[in-house]
Amino acid sequence: MLDQPAGVTEAAAPLSVAGLSHGFGTRRVLQGVDFTVARGAFCVLLGLNGAGKTTLFALITRLYHSRSGRIAVFGRDIRAEPAAALARMGVVFQQSTLDLDLTVAENLFYHASLHGLSRAAAAPRIAAELARVGLGERRGERVRQLSGGQRRRVELARALVHEPALLLLDEPTVGLDIESRQFLLEHVRHLCRERGLGVLWATHLIDEAAADAEIIVLHRGAVLAHGPREAVLAQTGESTLKAAFDRLVAAPGASG
Repeated sequence: MLDQPAGVTEAAAPLSVAGLSHGFGTRRVLQGVDFTVARGAFCVLLGLNGAGKTTLFALITRLYHSRSGRIAVFGRDIRAEPAAALARMGVVFQQSTLDLDLTVAENLFYHASLHGLSRAAAAPRIAAELARVGLGERRGERVRQLSGGQRRRVELARALVHEPALLLLDEPTVGLDIESRQFLLEHVRHLCRERGLGVLWATHLIDEAAADAEIIVLHRGAVLAHGPREAVLAQTGESTLKAAFDRLVAAPGASG
């Protein structure tokens, strides 16, 4: 486990969201969202397209500013201490943010510099993360030469270079083939076990919620269920997660 920065207690959750609401004009996108991501937890944010998942990620990462509710990373309020909170967070956005004309290594060195890492300090971390995703020998190639699945692996490696303790992934497997999807899932779940990372994995694909995952069902901006798979099944009286999800989003009042 990574050492915690001063002022952050062991009891603090990697991510805590409480009473979070957000809208654009008169349109409400999130409504009183509450959940936590625990240490070592693979937490699946499950929702249909348009559920509010990307808006939620934008608020957590400070791309948008929240006006109501609270977001805390290891106890650090994202509004009061944004730099301290963001320093503990790694992110893989839905849309790729790699520079296609830079090499794989150059993309990662640039990211490391944004987090205050010297080139000497970053080099072994970059080598290790690229090796873990099977791209160590491609570090000198321009990103545009890689396949979609390989680019996603680069983005994951980049997100981990500064050694975060919270990892956010927004629809990371969209457009990928089965092999690439499976690799990302297994690699990230391994990180939860190996490093104790708290992970928030947003998806609309129910089969990405493994049996041991924590589930958050988000529908039209509201959390309809939050807990282990068995708790979500018990809440709905269903025997499969798909049936439970379908029941939740079809229930009266599910639209908020």
